[in-house]
Amino acid sequence: MGYGSNRNCNWTWLTLKRWRNVFIENIIKLIIKYFPIFLEGTSVTIVLALIAVFFGTILGSLLAFAKISNNKILSKIASIYIEVFRGIPLLLQLWVIYLLTYSTLGKFIAVSFALLLNSAAYVAEIVRSGIDAVDVGQMEAARSLGLSRSFSMRKIIFPQAIKNILPALGNEFVAVIKETSLASVFYIGDLMTVKNTITTLTYLSLEPYIIIGCIYLFLTFTISKLIKRLEVKLNND
Repeated sequence: MGYGSNRNCNWTWLTLKRWRNVFIENIIKLIIKYFPIFLEGTSVTIVLALIAVFFGTILGSLLAFAKISNNKILSKIASIYIEVFRGIPLLLQLWVIYLLTYSTLGKFIAVSFALLLNSAAYVAEIVRSGIDAVDVGQMEAARSLGLSRSFSMRKIIFPQAIKNILPALGNEFVAVIKETSLASVFYIGDLMTVKNTITTLTYLSLEPYIIIGCIYLFLTFTISKLIKRLEVKLNND
């Protein structure tokens, strides 16, 4: 009984060792053979995230100013926009906006547009929170000097709020990089689309996921470290 158990354990260990060796060998082969494809997918993912965050920051800033403005109509519209885009799943947003715009804009622009509209809602709250963090006395002092509210906001409050906003925007960039994985539904060449392509060519599923997971981890880890350095620098200034 003991001898049979030892044989079974040895056989299981050898099987697992062979599987591990084959698994690692497959990963190395995939990286070497399909490196250009992985690189292209990474580039598309980064470009998608940059478009979403850059234009999302512009739109989000406008929404934040609208939400905190004295104009009740603008404030209400901005609040509804933010609640809708923060409350509906991103994948559903992608599908709706894609179906409405892809015939005119094309697949890549349609998906980018959907991502930036979603990002804008989160950026709006980041900007609003950054502005709210500035001492209210700054606005009161500016107003007491006869400066208009809009001028005070642009020239005094917002420059101070940037210190609070920039690190949070970096975190939003990290979040958008991960959210771009949903774009693979539309086969626009991002990292997850690359996985589907390689699986079709090689019939391997797990290994491409591991490689792509490592790429996502590298991107988000690197950006997170840069954000932490930025926070330290801003706090020391």
